[in-house]
Amino acid sequence: MNSFQLHNPTKLVFGKGTVDQLGELVKPYGTRILFVYGGGSIKRSGLYDQVLAQLNGIGATVFELPGIEPNPRLTTVNKGIDICRRERVEFILAVGGGSVIDAAKAIAAGVPYDGDVWDFCVKKAVIQEALPLGTVLTLAATGSEMNGNAVISDWDRKLKRGMGGKPIYPKFSILDPELTFTVPRDQTVNGIVDMMSHVFEQYFSKTTDTPLQERFAESILQTIIENGEIALEDGSNYAARANLMLCGTYALNGTLPIGVETDWATHAIEHEVSAIYDIAHGAGLAIIFPNWMKYVYKERVDRFVQYAVRVWNIDPAGKSDEEVALAGIEATRAYFTRIGAPATLGQLGIGDEHLDRMAEEAVRYGPLGSFKKLEKDDVKAILELSL
Repeated sequence: MNSFQLHNPTKLVFGKGTVDQLGELVKPYGTRILFVYGGGSIKRSGLYDQVLAQLNGIGATVFELPGIEPNPRLTTVNKGIDICRRERVEFILAVGGGSVIDAAKAIAAGVPYDGDVWDFCVKKAVIQEALPLGTVLTLAATGSEMNGNAVISDWDRKLKRGMGGKPIYPKFSILDPELTFTVPRDQTVNGIVDMMSHVFEQYFSKTTDTPLQERFAESILQTIIENGEIALEDGSNYAARANLMLCGTYALNGTLPIGVETDWATHAIEHEVSAIYDIAHGAGLAIIFPNWMKYVYKERVDRFVQYAVRVWNIDPAGKSDEEVALAGIEATRAYFTRIGAPATLGQLGIGDEHLDRMAEEAVRYGPLGSFKKLEKDDVKAILELSL
């Protein structure tokens, strides 16, 4: 196990009816609020009115930024930055899923920065300060509600990049599982894949002597697998939705990777695909991750054997380690297919026309990952397996 430091400043407020605490949670940070959200679902569900009632209750002046895209755009982020500067906004409230929260984080970082917010995405600048922000989560997926990461897209240049820093951790996040009851099936599926993929990136590691981290990761995967199918069968099952929501948070709040060297190559590859084709992040991960697994499993067969046995209950009797490892990978693909996730890029209408560009962009800062260092040709090979 490697040395580590762990600190997470986000206050998590979990449970039924917790939106009723929103006003008091916002109040210490100011009353000039930018309210950031996506499409019309929060209005149809009544959440929009609940939020405004809470903000009105503390005498807030509210400015709205609706229409955050599933892959949030740099142009939209800049619009939010302009509103904050012009209206002297004191606090940003994101109500929605990971895309809305990521956009809010980028806005928060961009407001005090004397430069282009995209600088944070291309390593030209480090986030030193940000407007405070809070979230009301409506989708279990990205874990953005309790970390300091964000991903945005420059659609004009077909680029998708991440930024991160302590100043953009939310001050608080409200998680009411009932808010996820109306999430469409495809978004639930994408969220399941996204959560599992976050765990994979931290579980498939060459760091040894980490039994606690490994078992924690495996327990999160098992909980997602079990409750994912229940939630897809009955979207209003509170226990299943609550368990998925908590799994999403713990999959990416900094707890899993303590003392562990993580990978993140598959996320980087998927970002290049969705930068060009604007596909759902979870859908891209469902396609690419099993192919990454097949490409790299020989780097550490024992970890893939452990994964197959502990997570998928593969019986190793009479099988070689390689056979067990491959059975675990096939079980992963079978689960993704069973819940309705795509298995190939071709299913999404994506061909081989941009493979070279995507592979080259993926390794722009050097080889990807740590489990197996991936060069451009490796990335292209994984994309070809995904076609």
